[in-house]
Amino acid sequence: MDYSQIAVERRGDYVTVTMNNPARRNALSREHMGELIMAFSEIGDSDALGVVLAANGPVFCAGHDFADVVEHDHADVQRLLDLCTRLMQLMQQIPQPVVARVHALATAAGCQLVASADLAVAAESAGFCLPGGKGGWFCHTPLVAVARNVGRKRAMEMALSGDVVDAATAADWGLVNRVVPDAQLDTAVQDLLERVTRGSAESKALGKRAFYAQVDLDQPKAYAYAIEVMAAASQLPDAVEGMRAFIGKRKPEWRRPAQ
Repeated sequence: MDYSQIAVERRGDYVTVTMNNPARRNALSREHMGELIMAFSEIGDSDALGVVLAANGPVFCAGHDFADVVEHDHADVQRLLDLCTRLMQLMQQIPQPVVARVHALATAAGCQLVASADLAVAAESAGFCLPGGKGGWFCHTPLVAVARNVGRKRAMEMALSGDVVDAATAADWGLVNRVVPDAQLDTAVQDLLERVTRGSAESKALGKRAFYAQVDLDQPKAYAYAIEVMAAASQLPDAVEGMRAFIGKRKPEWRRPAQ
């Protein structure tokens, strides 16, 4: 379909969703988030194997568009934040791995996008911040996702100071998987995408869903859940095929995702 805020391109097994409103620093307006939700929903129902979230312009994403907040009442802002949360959760709910390609500054809800992606690769020139701490509107919802990546103390440092964290620090803290020279960003993203989409797409989709379901449970509950899922997964056609192929010393033949 036609989009005004984003661009969607499929090449082979992979889809790239590009935030494409550089004049507004790819701010997450209602329209922008609505288009991202539509795109990710369609990709989730497709036979694509992986997704890249990218951006055009000098900023990866500047977070919420304040024009959607100033002069809007409590209920309207809450609907905006509900829409944003729906987007963040959707990226983790679709079966495909989502890799954020971060070429520049990701701030506030833009940083939340990176934290909500399954994986992230950053250019050396990228930066990450939760600027609400040095302003008047604290980054409450971005902090939910960021804290689950970097831990409490580091998340609070980001949120309270509002300072920009450079790409190397973001990698050290766990916000991104790796940092590469700017010129190598596309190659590194493609390499990671290809490696994380090997094997059974059916098994990987179940694994992604189960990971997010168990990761915040206490350990006994997490194990109980994981045991049930893993036992059930052993009966799936691709699991049986993979084990038979290993035993028979042959290459497995995986089923394609349903379209």
